[in-house]
Amino acid sequence: MQCESHLSSTFYRKSCPNALDTIRKGIRTAVSRERRMAASLIRLHFHDCFVKGCDASILLDDAPSIISEKNAINNFNSIRGYEVIDNVKSQLEKICPGVVSCADIVSVAARDASVAVGGPTWKVRLGRRDSSTASLTIPEVESNLPSFRASLDSLISLFDSKGLSARDMVALSGSHTIGQASCVTFRDRIYNNQSEIDADFAKTRRRRCPVDGGDGNLAPLDLVTPNSFDNNYFKILKQKKGLLESDQILFSGGSTDDIVDKYSKSPSRFKSDFAAAMVRMGNISPLTGSQGQIRKVCSVVN
Repeated sequence: MQCESHLSSTFYRKSCPNALDTIRKGIRTAVSRERRMAASLIRLHFHDCFVKGCDASILLDDAPSIISEKNAINNFNSIRGYEVIDNVKSQLEKICPGVVSCADIVSVAARDASVAVGGPTWKVRLGRRDSSTASLTIPEVESNLPSFRASLDSLISLFDSKGLSARDMVALSGSHTIGQASCVTFRDRIYNNQSEIDADFAKTRRRRCPVDGGDGNLAPLDLVTPNSFDNNYFKILKQKKGLLESDQILFSGGSTDDIVDKYSKSPSRFKSDFAAAMVRMGNISPLTGSQGQIRKVCSVVN
């Protein structure tokens, strides 16, 4: 499942020495324009790696031989940041044509996005190549990504299938300390779940999420500090103020309660575990060596 031995943090040192600086500047500019983009870029990396591995398959558009992952229910009108990756790629093609993969750009962008909003940094292992295909079917995409209604057991099982532990799963879920979710993903929770949600929190969220309509209305996943990468996400779970069912299930009397409790008390522990989990996630089934290709344009196979 994992091939970290084939990846190296110094992969582009000789072939494109300015690659990382170019990516960092592009991400910093994008996040400064729209703070929410940091969460979107981290999520883009996650959704790429969990389907077919970290191979930039999520960036491919529909083609005669490709069913785009962008159209899966978990991604359609939900995943953002494609244009940010495309912009960085075009800059890299000017200075190092045909050298830096889209998959590596996505991986580095997630790290730089974290740093841009006060989150941790980590050494990104590089050398991934881009897939020449996307997922075989839309159901295949959906079965490899967690649902906002997922149970704790299903979340643990899904992450385990990717070589990630329950602790990794909770740490990675902590990226919900930034970003937003649409009304359609939390409507059932704020109207129909009376025991596992704070009543005042539910009332507040109903203002922007009516029973009928407003499916695309957004709400911050972390109501208190929605634009800062901190450990407040875990504090609000202990108060029954998780926005999604798949958030609150992490602290609901189950096996991950203790991890949530530790992270709520120690921001440094959370950030270090998050960084380590991101490194492990970035090692899920990369294409290396002569596998795949280096796309010239991230949305199209060469």
